[in-house]
Amino acid sequence: MRNQGLGSWPVRRARATPDKAAVIHRGGTRTYREWCGRVHALANGLHQRGVGRGDRIAYLGPNHPALLETLFAAGTLGAVFVPLNTRLAAAELTFTLHDCGAEVLVHDGRHTETARSLRERIPELLLITTTEDNSGEEDLETLISAAPSDFRDEPVAPEETALVLYTSGTTGRPKGARMSHGNAIWNALNVLVDVDITSTEVTLLNAPLFHSAALGMTCLPTLLKGGTVVLEERFDVDTTFDLIERLRITLMFGVPTMFDALSRAARWPDADLSSLRFLLCGGAPVPAELIRRYSARGLAFMQGYGMTEASPGVLLLSAAESAERIGYAGKPAFFSDVRLERTDGTTPSVGEPGEILVTGPNVVAGYWQRPADTANAFTEDGWFRSGDLATVDEAGFHRIVGRIKDMFISGGENVYPAEIESVLHEHPAVVEAAVVGVPDPVWGEVGRAAVVVGTERPAETGELAEFIAERLGGYKVPKRIDLVDELPRGATGKVDKQAIRRAHG
Repeated sequence: MRNQGLGSWPVRRARATPDKAAVIHRGGTRTYREWCGRVHALANGLHQRGVGRGDRIAYLGPNHPALLETLFAAGTLGAVFVPLNTRLAAAELTFTLHDCGAEVLVHDGRHTETARSLRERIPELLLITTTEDNSGEEDLETLISAAPSDFRDEPVAPEETALVLYTSGTTGRPKGARMSHGNAIWNALNVLVDVDITSTEVTLLNAPLFHSAALGMTCLPTLLKGGTVVLEERFDVDTTFDLIERLRITLMFGVPTMFDALSRAARWPDADLSSLRFLLCGGAPVPAELIRRYSARGLAFMQGYGMTEASPGVLLLSAAESAERIGYAGKPAFFSDVRLERTDGTTPSVGEPGEILVTGPNVVAGYWQRPADTANAFTEDGWFRSGDLATVDEAGFHRIVGRIKDMFISGGENVYPAEIESVLHEHPAVVEAAVVGVPDPVWGEVGRAAVVVGTERPAETGELAEFIAERLGGYKVPKRIDLVDELPRGATGKVDKQAIRRAHG
């Protein structure tokens, strides 16, 4: 085949396992043969409307078969897929569409009003809805049924851009990471080696696929291996239990809060979880109490650390090491390399924090139309600068200690919020915690913590401060601990530490 990228996958899977279930959604199942036919019909239909190599095709909607069909149709044409965060405001979406120069916006029917407002700002934008529309707007099903499903084999090289994934923009305007076909493929291979995914996998996808974690760590590896992906539009505790039991889910990805919600539900003690083989957890360290809860049910987490710019896998901790190395992110992915660097460019000693630098075929070449940002993000010898701080022990296991910009200095001592957050998460009452540095007239800066505690095991701030003091140096104990109902979050779901700082006044 001339197509060496993601666009070749539907054809290769259809010829290998044509009758195997590829995608399950709302009780309906499509085989790899059916999925391949729809992808190529969509690609041909888009081509008839003038979409071709290098054009950007955006998608606005929840997890849905249309998302995957659009992604792989773009790969078939040599076009670029741009998944949009459904939590963004119209102004933010407008910026993203302008920045990437999208020609097409495929959108879920629930986002029709937003999509039409975007076209008012970008008149040349072609709108395609995933649901039948009586207003005359083109819909995906009509486009697919009217187009030929003939095999299309465009020459697509591994180094060509497959996706543009926009970062959260915590340091300014969001930047689009240019993920090549090769980046996505090598990341999937890393996962297949390190997680040992098989062709019998039944993978639950209820974390949003517009983030690189769910897409890169579970969805694409499962499809590459020929397993089945179960698409859910949102995370719901009861639905998750139902699907695990009914479809015999073997693999799922989530953030700690998702797994915590499952373990606190009334159904938890009696739920049939026997089919689960892999629980991948990212976004934050898994609290010790949560590890113990799952261990009691015979389940262990595979924890890790990643970033959009690495497609996204960087570090992974195996399930066997989860209980013994609480708070660790693991070792480098198989085909990736990681090193730590001090601010002066030298290598820190064992246990000393340094910035995480990563290289490998899964690391993107740069940002979409941002040459200056690209240059600043890489060292002269081509290693990507993460902006995150970690330590590494003598056995090569890494522990994330925070963002460089989150570190604060109290009384002349460096304080890493992630270290304090990790200790707080060990307390059985703590559900979530975030720590920031705030100005102090005596010490320069001191810590302030925002903590969410569980209802079945309440805790007072004094108890939490004492818990930290027993485990960390006194200068690391936050001067103030606030008990809150929930942590503030940005559009990507990450904790908004700026909001916590602003609350300090």
